Order: sequence, then structure tokens, then C-alpha cells
Amino acid sequence: MSEEFYTVEMAAERLRLHVKTVLRFIRDGRLRATRIGKSYRILRSDLEAFGGARPRSAPSVPMAQVTSIIDIPGIGREAAIRMANRVVAVVGSREAHPDPVRVDTAYDPGRDHLKLVVFGSPGDTAELIRLVQAWLEE
Repeated sequence: MSEEFYTVEMAAERLRLHVKTVLRFIRDGRLRATRIGKSYRILRSDLEAFGGARPRSAPSVPMAQVTSIIDIPGIGREAAIRMANRVVAVVGSREAHPDPVRVDTAYDPGRDHLKLVVFGSPGDTAELIRLVQAWLEE
């Protein structure tokens, strides 16, 4: 589903502000906009958020959530740090997602044991588990 874009002029008219004021808000980082050539385009949702409008909520659809614990025994401290960093990087690099994956890590140096606790949708969680398995097999 694509979202409607506004030009600076259209945004200024909608906000009842001067065009230069809208440009200043964009340059100051107060209003999100994407530069295309020499002009800017503003997403409707960003304009509504800036103007204080309540975001339109999509119809509520029940979404299944999964909590998974990945136990990795016998892993050294350095390898555990690398694994945790990889997992956190993958989760953090995902595009904005309506239902993001969250990961908590815990390492017990006395037992050389890493636990990754993954929260998210079944598909996203399964994808992350497959990645961890592939990294362990390297």
C-alpha cells in the first residue's frame, strides 16, 4: 500500500504556514521529508504527526507472537559477543516494521553459555533462528 506524498507548498497550505517556515522545519529536522532533486516530498503520516493529527489506525487484526529461547552452550566469551552483535545488528537493520522483532541476550561466563531470547512474529522469529543456526555451522 503506497502512501500519499505532499510537496512543501502543499504541506504549507495544509498547515497554514509560509513555505519558508516549512522548509526551515525540514532543515531543522523537525519535519521529516525526502529530498528529490531540488525539492522535498513529505509523507502524509509525517505531516499528520507533525501537525498533531492522530494517526489513522488500521483495523485491528490479531497477530500471533512467539517467544523463543536459543540456548548456545559451550561458546566462549568472544564468540558469544560476536554472535550477540550479529543478532542485534540483523534485528536493528530491519526496516520499520509494524511488529518488530526484539532480542535480549544473556551470557554466563562461568558456564560458557549464551541465551538469546527472541520476541516477534512466528515468521520473523523462525528466520532469525535459521540465521543463528547457519552462523553456528560456519
